[in-house]
Amino acid sequence: MDAGRLTLAQVEQLAARTLVGAGASDMQAASVARSTRLAERDGIRSHGLMYVPIYAEHLRCGKVLGQAVPQVTQPRAGVVRVDAGNGFAHAAIDAGWDRFTASVRALGVAAMALHNSYNCGVLGHHAERLAEEGLVGLCFTHAPASIAPVGGKRPVIGTNPFALAVPDGAGGALLVIDQSASVIAKSEILLHAREGRAINPDWALDADGQPTTDAEAALAGSMRPAGEQKGFGAGLMVEIFAAALAGANLSIEASPFSGPKGGPPATGQFFMGVDPAAFGAAQFGASMDRLAAAITEQEGARLPGARRVANRARIEREGVQVDAALMDRITSA
Repeated sequence: MDAGRLTLAQVEQLAARTLVGAGASDMQAASVARSTRLAERDGIRSHGLMYVPIYAEHLRCGKVLGQAVPQVTQPRAGVVRVDAGNGFAHAAIDAGWDRFTASVRALGVAAMALHNSYNCGVLGHHAERLAEEGLVGLCFTHAPASIAPVGGKRPVIGTNPFALAVPDGAGGALLVIDQSASVIAKSEILLHAREGRAINPDWALDADGQPTTDAEAALAGSMRPAGEQKGFGAGLMVEIFAAALAGANLSIEASPFSGPKGGPPATGQFFMGVDPAAFGAAQFGASMDRLAAAITEQEGARLPGARRVANRARIEREGVQVDAALMDRITSA
């Protein structure tokens, strides 16, 4: 497969083939390849093909165990736990998914926690997957420490995003909120560093706690929390759910998601599902319609996730542009 414009199917095939070649099982590779396709479909380059060489590197150095088989248990009716076995989070999420969603429908509310995991790609896609099944999805995932508390210099929590998706009543998502505790996703800093581009001075601090426009200095320092104390508080909330409750390493204990240093990060995820039918689906749907209309009727305003939806129509039609440098990194991974 040559550099140029690829279809989304070709993106998925390329990712799967590369990961299997680096040591992933077909099951592990398939879940990650689907995630890669969705990221490229939505125009989220930082979580798409750009990450495939990193995944391959981590398979080869043992940071991710490509032959891991997730173990699913259900200690209580509304609780599903998945030990990812230090494999990819994507495959572990798939392994527990049916039991998790069945529990949500049976009980009205249920949760799934993953440990011994890895990053899960675009968190909003997992929340959206719940919305596509008619459920309200609230998802948390944490990451190796990169955000220092306000006033401090030593990172304590990761960029730690949360995602919320609401069903539209027609098999899709009415809105998807997907935001990290940092001003910008760390993957965007990594992308700027790889391309030798300066970053916004509001994005990160260097190792001395000073604002920087140097992406490499930012990676050696800390990310700035969005809204200062408010952002740090949101990230701390995610840490409690995705690390402490899930039984995963804390962010300060996890090895980096970039580079070969350290063993498996053993991070975690925590997903909550709510069935609107348990609380009055018609009432919920009507309320959400009024709420959405109050936003969209304002000129220039849009629902969270609308930009990704707009990207989908264009990218599904036009395909994904892959430059020669990225293709070389993937094929040599």
